[in-house]
Amino acid sequence: MAGNVAEISGAIGYVEYAYAKQVHLSYAKLVNEAGQFVEPGLESLCAAAANADWENAAKNNYYILFLDSPGAASWPITARTFVLFYKNPLDAKATSDALKFFKWSFEKGEQLAIGLDYVPLPENAVKSIEAGWKNIRGSGM
Repeated sequence: MAGNVAEISGAIGYVEYAYAKQVHLSYAKLVNEAGQFVEPGLESLCAAAANADWENAAKNNYYILFLDSPGAASWPITARTFVLFYKNPLDAKATSDALKFFKWSFEKGEQLAIGLDYVPLPENAVKSIEAGWKNIRGSGM
């Protein structure tokens, strides 16, 4: 899709920021909820994540849409990746090991994420997610 959009004059498409940046696609500024024109980038994507309603997301199994996050600097359309764990896993040790990896990622992976043109989760999101791990049998958290 991105290749076709790049080749066709006037075509519009939507791809992830990392891909657009790495293959040098043109992009547009968008108007966000605050009425500000913003362009995609680390600052606007971080603002969208930081301004998202993580407290209510935790109450809804972290189902959250980053559409029009509040804040003058927030990029209006962002996405996130889900990782699902069973509350009662068949292999509690494997689940515990995976959670340790994610804990390490939250604590040490910020610069790695940024280097790949991804946005690290804000502290309020990390705390909320880690608090939810207590509900997983054998998590050790």
